[in-house]
Amino acid sequence: MLERDDVRSALTARDFGTVFRLARKWGGISYNQIAEACGIKSERVGTVARGDARITSLAKIEEIADALRIPGGMIGLAPRPWESSSASSVTALALRPPAASGMLTPEPALWEVAELARRTHATDVGPTDLDMIAEAIDQLCRAYPYMAADQLHHQTRAGIRHVTDMLQGRTTLAQHRELLVSAGWLFLLSGCLEYDMGQRQAAELSRAAALRIGRETGHGEITAWSWELGAWFALTQGRYADVIDCVSAGHQSDSTHSIGVQLYAQSAKAYARMGDANQVRATLDAGRARLERLPRPEHREHHFVIDPDKWDFYEMDAYRMLGDDERATIHAQEVVRLGTAPDGTEISPMRVAEARLTLGVAAARSGELEEAVSVAGRALQTSRKSLPSLLMVAGELTDELEQRYPRESLSQEFREQVTHIAAGAQTALGS
Repeated sequence: MLERDDVRSALTARDFGTVFRLARKWGGISYNQIAEACGIKSERVGTVARGDARITSLAKIEEIADALRIPGGMIGLAPRPWESSSASSVTALALRPPAASGMLTPEPALWEVAELARRTHATDVGPTDLDMIAEAIDQLCRAYPYMAADQLHHQTRAGIRHVTDMLQGRTTLAQHRELLVSAGWLFLLSGCLEYDMGQRQAAELSRAAALRIGRETGHGEITAWSWELGAWFALTQGRYADVIDCVSAGHQSDSTHSIGVQLYAQSAKAYARMGDANQVRATLDAGRARLERLPRPEHREHHFVIDPDKWDFYEMDAYRMLGDDERATIHAQEVVRLGTAPDGTEISPMRVAEARLTLGVAAARSGELEEAVSVAGRALQTSRKSLPSLLMVAGELTDELEQRYPRESLSQEFREQVTHIAAGAQTALGS
């Protein structure tokens, strides 16, 4: 039924009167069956089928979609909870035939059966299409470290629209799953960018979409990265216990890819802010051991691939929070070196910015106020920012300056710079 053009057209228009009529005509499904499955009075079904009434309530539309097993994308809804990679692209109206009553359901014409069989092999998606989508996603993820967040976000959202449009067409089961996986990666990237720009609610929605797709497709890596985003969001919001919970869920979702390293890093950052030095060291040791077992990535700039060079970035943050300024400084200097091209171009501006803030914290603690404000000021001027992370570390430096140099004008000027950036973030959040 769902392969028929007239049924698809009616579903797109949410014309359930036509849907009900076609269900009876082509599927032998009575109005009483539809009524029982959808929780609608049979008289109401008949009224809608005659065109004398329409169904417009979103709640009732969702109920009908679930009862008749209509994939959400066919009627302008998000994929329904029951949709899965093994069934969602070929699901038929899941109604039982009438109880034995001596009546036979209509038998479709022979050539109609042949046509339906042919359509199970015809798709609107080819191998080249899927390869092009995968390549485009790879390019977007590799552009994350340096491309302007709003520009990359625009391209990522365009990619989501493109993939979801393709999900509306005819696909094989394998193609449908691959398209869903592609959408999952794009939602993850979109969530990162939205959070970078201070769009917290949009980021949470994108993360939730990726988590759902990861679970429905059985893609552990996407699921784990969704939890990693949750850990990052919680870390920058000061919800450290939630960080640990998200990390635990992420480890349970995937134990083979480099995401595990990132999860260990997030938990180390949380433990450092809770002042648990033993857990920090144990977590860093576990993350380093996992990293050493992984092959070196071909494209270390890919946002969802953890490269060995990033380990200095993780340890830098943890040691700064533990007050081990010597180790934090060594790792920060290495982060700046690795994140800067020979010509001086910053190829990892967000990492370099946090490294400079770390150097500023170390300088402030050692009595070098001018050096602290100077090096940290460069961090605030970077064009490619992750606002929550930047503000979190900048806030730590502000606290140090106010504690150690409360009356110095340089401390006040730096605080004003941070306040200005934070105000911009609050505007983006709509508060």
